[in-house]
Order: sequence, then C-alpha cells, then structure tokens
Amino acid sequence: MDLVRHLECFVAVAEESHFGRAAARLGMAQPPLSQRVQRLERELGVRLFERTSRQVRITEAGRLLLAEAREVLSRTESFLAAARRVRDGETGLLRAALPPDLSGETVAALLADFGERHAGLELELHELSTAQQLDRLAVHDLDVGVVHHPCDVTGLELGPVLRREMGVLLSAGAAAAALDEVPLPALSGRDLILFPRTAAPALYDELLTTCARGGFTPAAVRHGQGTSFVKGLVLSSGAVALCPRDAAPSGQGDGEADVVWRPLTGGAPALRHSAAWPKGRGDAAVQAFAEAATHALRTAAGAVPDVPARPLHLRPASEYWL
Repeated sequence: MDLVRHLECFVAVAEESHFGRAAARLGMAQPPLSQRVQRLERELGVRLFERTSRQVRITEAGRLLLAEAREVLSRTESFLAAARRVRDGETGLLRAALPPDLSGETVAALLADFGERHAGLELELHELSTAQQLDRLAVHDLDVGVVHHPCDVTGLELGPVLRREMGVLLSAGAAAAALDEVPLPALSGRDLILFPRTAAPALYDELLTTCARGGFTPAAVRHGQGTSFVKGLVLSSGAVALCPRDAAPSGQGDGEADVVWRPLTGGAPALRHSAAWPKGRGDAAVQAFAEAATHALRTAAGAVPDVPARPLHLRPASEYWL
C-alpha cells in the first residue's frame, strides 16, 4: 500500500467532507478515491468516516488520527525537499582538493565563488598533490579535485584544461635578474628547485624535458614546495625555481626585493590544470566546484585555455628527459 497517497486521500476527504470535492482537489476520479479510503480503513482496522447518501462525516477515530496523518504528510514533504537539495548539490558534504601551488588569492576566490553557488553545502577542502588526488579519486575518498597534466586520467571526467605560463624565481643579485625576460639558456649551471617528483611524476619529467629542450640543463635538482623554504634555497644557494607569476613570493626583505620573478623565453614550461572527478559522479555540487575552480584560475591566477589542446594522458617513459 502506498501509505502517503492513502493518507493524502484521507486528509482531503476529512477537510472537504465530500468525496467528489476531495477527488477534484486530488485530480483523480471519485471511485479510486473511495477505494483508497476503504483500503486504509481495512489496514488500520478502524472506521474513519460515516457515510450516508447525503454526507460524509469523520468518525471519532478519524479525528484522533487526522493530526497524525497531517504530520506524516508534512514530514514526507520535508524529506522529499531535503532529497531534492542533496540531488541538486545544495546540501551535504563535498570532499574536494587543490594542489599546493595555488596562491592564497586563487583559493580565496574559488571559495567565495563556490560559497555563493552552494551556501548550504559543507565543503571539506584538502591540499593534495596530483598523485594523492588521483589515488583518492580512484577509491572514491575524494569527490572532485584540481590536478596537473599530464597525468593518468583513466576513469575520470575533466573540466576545461587551463594553462599558466611559468617564469623563474631568482635572487635579486643574479645577473639574469636585470633582464625583463630571461632566456632559458641564461640559467644553465644553476641548481633548479622543483616539487618532489612523487607529487606529479609526469609533470616533473615534462618540466625537465622542456627546460632541456630550451637550453637549460640544471647542475642539480633540489626539492621544495613551501614558499618560504623555496625562497630560502634561492637566496642561500643561488638556485632558481620555476613558478607562475601568481604563485611567486612577494620577495620583500628589509624594504627591498631580495628575490624577483621574471618571465621566461625560449620554449618556457607551463602548468596545465583542470578539475577532475570520477566518471558518472559529476553531480551538481561537483559541477559547481569545477566551475568555481575554473573561474578562479582564470580570474585570480591568470590562467588561459590550453590551446591547442594536448593529449591528457601519460607519454611513454622513453620520451622524457631524465
């Protein structure tokens, strides 16, 4: 028995005191309405209405149950409304992740945009490398993330791929710091600071390949991710770091710039990102996060569409410069 529908019939007849008017109110014929009320009476084991040829009158048992029936219907509507909010991504928990290289301004812009789209949704945001995100997306411990390409996107759906051109971070006293744009060969002989390879192996190899093709072979590769740590390595050892302009530290020390960021020429490397989520799990909340991430990357980080698009899959290891 469809209890909710039977209770709707009971309440309508009780409030209209007439089967015909109740049937019209419910948009159904009178005979099926009468049958539903009779079946409800049989299921409950009580008589809900006294019927005569002229009128319908609710019984004492019916009066006692009417308030309860109205409460059940109210709770049912509340439940269905909650289900619609969950379906539409307006409530619940969304587990999302961002890579460590995004600036605070970009993260803030993303959160503000997403908060406007889904104020009632709880967002559990993590800072995770591409490799960590891929692992969690694969086992559904993460709903959506922003990953670096190239990477293995098997089983994932992607948002638009965006590109952030990378420049070089170097000490203000370095000879190349006097240039408006730094050719890659001008960095030869210096150590290069990169994120640990385990964070995004394919991207790591691609960056080294691009540098080598452009004429920059680092003397050694050092690893670091935190802004202060990377800046310290640049200042203390004369190393250089690759990063987009928006991710570069302010470089202010004792009132003057101690590190500077310069754009690169000669086939400069770039970071390419997109939102990613498991195939078939892109509900409204996931889509809203992906749209907010895309918008924040474009407006706050200066990212542009990656045109022409390149394959979003791993290349053979033999193609990478090691």
